[in-house]
Order: sequence, then structure tokens, then C-alpha cells
Amino acid sequence: VAAAGAAGIGKLSSKWPIRSVSVVYIEMFRGTSLLVQLYWIFFVLPLFGITLPNFTAGYISVGLNIGAYGAEIVRGAIESVPRGQWEAGTALSMPHGVRMRRIILPQALAIMLPPWGNLLIELLKGTALVSLISVADLMFQTRQINASTYLSAQAFGTALIIYYILARFLITPMMRWAERLVARRLGRA
Repeated sequence: VAAAGAAGIGKLSSKWPIRSVSVVYIEMFRGTSLLVQLYWIFFVLPLFGITLPNFTAGYISVGLNIGAYGAEIVRGAIESVPRGQWEAGTALSMPHGVRMRRIILPQALAIMLPPWGNLLIELLKGTALVSLISVADLMFQTRQINASTYLSAQAFGTALIIYYILARFLITPMMRWAERLVARRLGRA
């Protein structure tokens, strides 16, 4: 979340090196497939002398991909805070950092929470791809069970139900609670 926030804020920066690095990162990881990124990090980087363990390669590839989408959520939320709020901070002679921390970011947080909930569900689903490089996640275990029992419908059906339960009964309620908490703190509840 912090890296996504930094990249999202970096894309809004007036300093071109910071903005350029953020734009390249966001466009590169949003514009290519997570599966290709995973394979590239796991299979191609060793050709350049960078060999990563399976789990680390999976963690980095999923993190960079989801982080790029998160950066765009942060950028969009900051830009959607009404101009009057920015101007109010300026009228109070607040330095840019203080204005961001005390006025803009709290309001942007309320705007970005619903899309972050969706992004967390995408993250959960995206982790299934790491089984392709032998990371022992839910799908890896499901494939192992299927290979030894040949009960495809039961094994993959169970995985489907587990993913649904995690998304519907863990992530969704957690994000709704966070949305209510932020709305209360901003006086919008």
C-alpha cells in the first residue's frame, strides 16, 4: 500500500524525474500480463544473474502488478478531492506537505477505499498464478490433490469455494468496516 501510494503521489509530482519513474512503473506493470511478469521475473532474471526463490519471485511480481493498479487508485482519489479543498489549505498558508496530510489525503482515503477493496480481491485471485512456479499456495495444493486423487471437480470446486469465502466473508466486510470508520472520522456518517 505504501509503495502504491508513493507511486500514485509520484505521478502527480511536479518534478519530472519522480513523475517519469512513476509513470514508467505504472504503465509497464498495468500494461503487461501478471502471468508474463511472473514468468519474466522467475525465468528471465536468472539469465541476467538474478535468481530469486519461488516465493520471492511470486511475491515481487504480484506486488509490483497490484501496486501499479493501486497507484492509479491513489492518483485518481487525490485528483478527485474538490479544488476548493486545495485552495482552502493554500488560503490558510499551509505548506504543501501539511495540506496533503491534513486536508487532501484523509478525503482521498475515503474515495480510494472502495476500489482498494476490489483490488484486494484481485490480489487474492492473482495469487493463484504463483502456483505455476511451484509456490505452495491454495492452487498449488489443489493441483497436488487433483494429481493424486483425480477428483478434479471436488478439488477445484473446493478451491473455488475457499476463494469465494475469503473474498465475500473476509475482505468485503473488512473493507466495508474501514469505509464506515473513515466516513465517521470525516463526519460523513
